Amino acid sequence: MSKYVEIEKLSLEIICSEKSVADKMLLLCDLLDNKFNHYNWTGFYLADVERKLLHLGPYIGEPTDHTSIPFGNGICGQAAETKQTFLVDDVSAESNYISCNIFVKSEIVVPIIKEGVVLGQIDIDSNMIAAFKNEDQVLLENICKALAPYII
Repeated sequence: MSKYVEIEKLSLEIICSEKSVADKMLLLCDLLDNKFNHYNWTGFYLADVERKLLHLGPYIGEPTDHTSIPFGNGICGQAAETKQTFLVDDVSAESNYISCNIFVKSEIVVPIIKEGVVLGQIDIDSNMIAAFKNEDQVLLENICKALAPYII
């Protein structure tokens, strides 16, 4: 069994548990952070759909000043606005990138969508250029699809 398949299985066990959504998210952050060396900041943002704002939720990593991000701003805001996954190999090449810390080199953001509405997203930063591959994207998209029904 591949590492990604194993981690998806463990993620689904967390998601299907009786824990609160916030606890599930924190456990997912912890799992991903511990299993992948190239995940240096792993967190969730939850959407205020009416105000078109993302609010920082559970995360593992260095504290961030970016606790609220408008849709459209930065990679996270773009993912929320377009309802698309953003995989950025080199954040320094992005004109709309909002820097969380000077060590971040690449980022992946996957929206959590239920009934066509963005309810949140998972955001992962890496201190390595081009850290994220197709396997990361598939894993994170599957996690977000499985988590979506639990978010109110």
